[in-house]
This record gives sequence, structure tokens and C-alpha cells, in this order.
Amino acid sequence: MVSHLIPSHHGRPSDDPIFALNKEATARKASGQHVVNATVGALLHDDGSLAVLPTAARTVRAVPEMEWAPYAPIGGTQEFLDAVIGDTFSNEPELRACAVGVATPGGSGALRNAIANYLEPGQSLLTTSFYWGPYQTLCDEADRKIATFSMFGADGKLDVAALDRAVGEQLTAQGRVLLFLNDPCNNPTGYSMHPSEWKQVVDTLLAHAEKGPVTLLVDMAYFAYNPQDPRAFLKELRPLLGKTGLLFAWSASKTFTHYGLRIGALFACIPDAAERTQTANAFSYSCRGVWSNCSRGGMKAITQLLTDPALAAACDQERDALKQLLGARVAAFNALASHTALRYPRYEGGFFVTIFDDDAIARAARMKEKAVFVVPSKNAMRVALCGVPVADVERLVAALSS
Repeated sequence: MVSHLIPSHHGRPSDDPIFALNKEATARKASGQHVVNATVGALLHDDGSLAVLPTAARTVRAVPEMEWAPYAPIGGTQEFLDAVIGDTFSNEPELRACAVGVATPGGSGALRNAIANYLEPGQSLLTTSFYWGPYQTLCDEADRKIATFSMFGADGKLDVAALDRAVGEQLTAQGRVLLFLNDPCNNPTGYSMHPSEWKQVVDTLLAHAEKGPVTLLVDMAYFAYNPQDPRAFLKELRPLLGKTGLLFAWSASKTFTHYGLRIGALFACIPDAAERTQTANAFSYSCRGVWSNCSRGGMKAITQLLTDPALAAACDQERDALKQLLGARVAAFNALASHTALRYPRYEGGFFVTIFDDDAIARAARMKEKAVFVVPSKNAMRVALCGVPVADVERLVAALSS
């Protein structure tokens, strides 16, 4: 039989492997098994229900029909973009003053538009050796590739020397670099860089900036769950202005616990006005060519949550309660894992942690037999503490270490 698909699209999986594992875990739980499901990146209460900010839910429901029904501007409503940029850079007026962006369907849309606009077909995105799997999917769909550098050095910190080598190699090979760094609360490792590490990253990028276009994208999907000041790292990025490209992928999915609303943004900080206009046009053109526009009602709700002082304060308070819920799981995991031989990065907070294991795929398969689900890769397992009740952390750690 003749296949009418283009050859490069033959054999693609029907489902994201993480969602496939979650589907299996959910089915086994429905059959009555006591399942520990540490697969999908959504924050759950200890009873297994999805954790949703009540204020965000009420605000979404209150948006009137004439804010839902009409088309939104291609690049998003200006009030939404002003709200996201203003909130993100609330303590960084220098970055805020030169920021421009577009609305996207979640953080994924922001990442997609960055890949399309900062890499030519056939070129490679650069990111850490532990990365969110859909980075590869996004590159495949855009006819781009992915390259990585060793994420951790012998000291357990970000391997800046490896980053330095990789940036140099990419500039030589393709004449430009687009670097994705998912921080703070990295997916899949849970690692958050300290300010000294961010400074080293910035110094490294500046050292290469005169050799060709170097662009940093900060994937901030989980930044609101940093147990420290989530915006503290931004001041370290100021020296990049006008020297390198500086992009941010922002998402309402985790920040406001509305994953299905699909509201995100891509914005760039560009001091030069002419380049800023050119970039805004390119971003908007990409939006039109892929999804046309985003949910107008969703943008309205998020704008209100960011700009209404009472709503913003209520969301902050409710999110802090969820951070405490997550923090209790992180603390329990660290306490229990410290008595085992498990190897994992510094884990201070966030939805995930990664366990280093040369036998990860086989170990994860054995864990499934015990009804404990994690996401394996070649030499590691991603563990989504965000979905594991604190009472099940002991069983999880025992399965990981057995």
C-alpha cells in the first residue's frame, strides 16, 4: 500500500510518551490498584484532585461572552502583553522598558516561535543534556535539530565549561546559537541555578557574542514555584541587553493552574527600537502562520489576575499554599532519599526531580510492576513529585532505590 505521508513523518508515535504512561497509570488506578503516579507535570492535591487556584477559576468564569467570542488580535491584546511583561519585570525597569512580545498557546507556542525565528531550517537548538522531551518534538516539526551540553559538572552545579565549548562549536558550525535554559525549577531535574551560576552563564554568552548571533531563551514555565524569590535571577541578565538576544517563554498554565486555557507569551528585550519593531513583526507573522490567534477570553482573565490588586494578592496567597504543599513533598523526598544511594541534583523545589540511573529504563519497568510510575530516559528517571501525595513519597523512594 502506498503511504501518502512524507517519508520523514513515517513512524511517529501516536501519543506523547509521558501522557501514554499517565494513561496506563490512570487505568490501573481505576481498576482498584494503589498506584503511585509520578508522570505528568500537573500539581495535584493529596487526594489526587487537580490543584486549581479558586480565584483564577472564578475570574475565568466571570469573563463575559463578548470577550470570549470575538477574534483576538493576531499578536494578542496589548493589555495582556503589558500585564505579563509588567508583572515579569516588576523589579527590572530596564528590561521592562525594551520588552516586546506576542501571545502564544501556552509556553509551547512561545518555544515554537523562538525556534522558527532564531534558527534556520536544519540548524540546531542548544540546551542542557536533561531537557523537556517536547523540545525535540518542536524541533522536529520545524525541521530543526537539537544539540545538548552536559548539564552538571563534577561539583553538581551547572557545567559552564561544557556550555562554553558547546556555544563555540555551534557558532563555528552554523554561525548562530539559540540556547534554551529552563530555570528556575528545571523540568525534568528540579534544579534551580543560584545567582553565581547565572552570572557565569551571562559571562560565557558575552564572551561569544561578537562572533555571531547568540540568543538566550529563558523557559520560565515553573518560575512561580521557586521557593526563593522567583524573579531574583533577572538582574543577572541585564548585561546581555544589546549584546545578545534575550527571550522569555512565559506560561499561565502552571502560574495560574489553568493548563487547558493555553495562554502563554513570547517576549524579547531589545534596546534598539528598529530591531524591536522588526522582531515584533516577525513574531506576529509566525502566529498568523501557525495558530492565527489565541483565546481572547483567556487573555482577558489572565490580564485581570495580573493587574487587579485584590485578585493578584488572592492568587499569590493561594499559590503560596500550593507551594507549601509541594514543599512538604520535596522535604519528605530529600529526607528519605538521603538515607539511600539515589543520585540526583540539588532539589530545593519544583514539580520534578531526576534520578540518575544507568539502568533507568529497566528499573522503571520493574517499578511499573509495583504500580509505581515514573518517566524513564536513557540514563535517568523523571519523578513528578507534583502529583504524589506526601504519604506516598516513602513508597516512591523505596521503589526508586530497590
